Amino acid sequence: MSKTQNQDIILEEQVEDTQKDLFLIFDLGDESYGVEVKIVSEIIGIQPIAELPEMPEYIRGIINLRGKIIPVMDVRLRFNKPLKEYDWRTCIVVIDINDLTIGLIVDSVAAVVSILEEEIAAPPSAIQDESRYIKGIGKSGGEIKLLLDSVRLIEEAITESPVKI
Repeated sequence: MSKTQNQDIILEEQVEDTQKDLFLIFDLGDESYGVEVKIVSEIIGIQPIAELPEMPEYIRGIINLRGKIIPVMDVRLRFNKPLKEYDWRTCIVVIDINDLTIGLIVDSVAAVVSILEEEIAAPPSAIQDESRYIKGIGKSGGEIKLLLDSVRLIEEAITESPVKI
């Protein structure tokens, strides 16, 4: 391994370390959810979405983000919540997971918070089947944040879609 490659790996590890325990918090109605900051590439305002035929309702379509075509999922619909009209607070959180970029439509973005591992509990076993997209329950500032299992959320959406996204 060359010295440059070694330096790149060290820098990458340092960046990941500074993002450890950081979560982007977004709201869906009265509930607060979190995704790991390290998978968030950007947050953009709502923009025109081109619909695709034969997709589940929660896959709203695709957007053109600086020349890159990105599928967008309405998280509210994915969680079987009623559709809410998009407004100036509605955002698309663009995430990168396993070489896939996807936009998550959320009601609003609240903050980036630090939630240490010891402040995260597993979801209660009584609700694990109904909340299969919740990886953990974080406590931050006296409030509860539902931490998403982003990989599962995205991978299940891909396998359920009749058209490859």
